[in-house]
Amino acid sequence: TFALVPKNVNNPFFDQARDGCKKAEAELGGQIECRYIGPGEHGGGEEQLQMVNDLIQSGIDGLAVSPSNAAAMASALAQAKAAGIPVLTWDSDLLPENADLRIAYVGTKNYDIGVNLAKIVQDIKPDGGTICIQSGGAAAANHNERMQGIRDTLGGMSGTTSPGERLTGENGWTEVDGCPLYTDDDFPRSVQQMEDILARYPDLDAFVPTGGFPQFVPDAYRNVATKVKDRINDQSLALVVADTLPVQMELMNEGLSLGQVGQRPFEMGYKTMYFLLDIVKDGKNPEDPTYTGLDVCTPETADTCIGG
Repeated sequence: TFALVPKNVNNPFFDQARDGCKKAEAELGGQIECRYIGPGEHGGGEEQLQMVNDLIQSGIDGLAVSPSNAAAMASALAQAKAAGIPVLTWDSDLLPENADLRIAYVGTKNYDIGVNLAKIVQDIKPDGGTICIQSGGAAAANHNERMQGIRDTLGGMSGTTSPGERLTGENGWTEVDGCPLYTDDDFPRSVQQMEDILARYPDLDAFVPTGGFPQFVPDAYRNVATKVKDRINDQSLALVVADTLPVQMELMNEGLSLGQVGQRPFEMGYKTMYFLLDIVKDGKNPEDPTYTGLDVCTPETADTCIGG
């Protein structure tokens, strides 16, 4: 019995990982059970931590977790390691100092999501401008790495540590007051944040969510983005968003974003099950890290950009 633990359920991104996990279960014909279990829709790190502790106590055979709070999750995974339960992280990793508590990370190279989001923004706004970054949880390692990639690339910086250095004019880029925004994976809140910041800064040059948060409630996103559609069309507002789920690609095709940088969550859920079986059955560890690839999409490449 292997558990796949997302940051939260009822989330279209993590739903794809669940589907990958269930596909592996079906293919492996009774060799594994995929238990997809996570906090509620807006659940946070504490609830996830309790669930992982419960799974460890139940004697699970293997665990794949996307930590909401990387530092806090380390305490639970130390218990898993002591109990001989193999652990993989996926989507989001532990902090580097705790990497020995899991066998491997399976997922996106999160820093590169930020780099590619920033490159699309640079193509649209080569002279810089004002930007607001919207992130997930302040303790989410994956979103902090993406923010670092955005800041480093736009600001021409190197040698920083996650989540990077706030932009205060580097290469012409400045983060506006009140940003970054933290959604805590509350999608309706993320849309409200987007609406508020665009109203507060009507001449904002770039709005960049590090996850698909506002687009995961498409009708609400559509209502807000339509108000600035003229600015998206003339590229005075670089609206560039992480993730490339089908609903998000529809929004880009409607002219409501200028770029999407996507991950492959289905592959994360699928591969972690096979890897855990290899570990338990044959003592064979996967490569650490195992990167599942990125898809960089613009309106011009929308028909051919999704792979994996």
